[in-house]
Amino acid sequence: MIRLQGVSKRYLRKKALMDVDLQLPTGKIIGVIGENGSGKSTMLKLISGLVRPSSGTVTVDGEKVDRRTARKVSYLSELDTYYPFFTVQETIDYYASQFADFDGETSKEILSFMGVDPAQKVKHLSKGYRSRVKILLVLSRKVPYILMDEPLSGLDPMVRDSIIKGLISFVDLEKQTVVLTTHEVNEMEPLLDMIVAVRDGEVIKVADVEELRRTENKSIAEWMNDVYAGNTCRSLPS
Repeated sequence: MIRLQGVSKRYLRKKALMDVDLQLPTGKIIGVIGENGSGKSTMLKLISGLVRPSSGTVTVDGEKVDRRTARKVSYLSELDTYYPFFTVQETIDYYASQFADFDGETSKEILSFMGVDPAQKVKHLSKGYRSRVKILLVLSRKVPYILMDEPLSGLDPMVRDSIIKGLISFVDLEKQTVVLTTHEVNEMEPLLDMIVAVRDGEVIKVADVEELRRTENKSIAEWMNDVYAGNTCRSLPS
């Protein structure tokens, strides 16, 4: 279980998160949704141990988060963090050498599914294909927690639907939990079990998606527009 207790994060004079209390259950696909600069990416970095909270505590399975949390967490950054002079296969091999939990067979399956040429150099890939490689690397690790910061960023709208459907086949929700940030609310909705609405560094609402559909008969986008309108009289872009 992931838990944030009284968590704030400040970068110089800017507050990225403010007094967040949040508990994320296991075995779910959880969407953290909000506008640019709302604190979504910071939340994932705190959970992964890449940054430390200015105050409060972040724990994963009861253990305080630090750099060793990487053994339990596979993190996809919105930024490109791989060596551009490597081929795709060399990138996969390097990643496998860094993480004992990296599953070579799974990486081959995802490579085939993603349609990426393993001999191609990373620097020659389009942004969309680099995004596919990042997804491949993150999902090939057999860890309890998968964190994905804007996993659809850079992907052609024509292939997003097939990749979204493929994502779920490579995640074992009996053993894994996925937390992702996204602006693509409508496209990601079929995957999500739970949503966390964030604005200006604050968690303003949390909802179970199935409960939302049953009790309010609303899509996530409709619900988010209501939530944001209620907080600031502005709607969330879809």
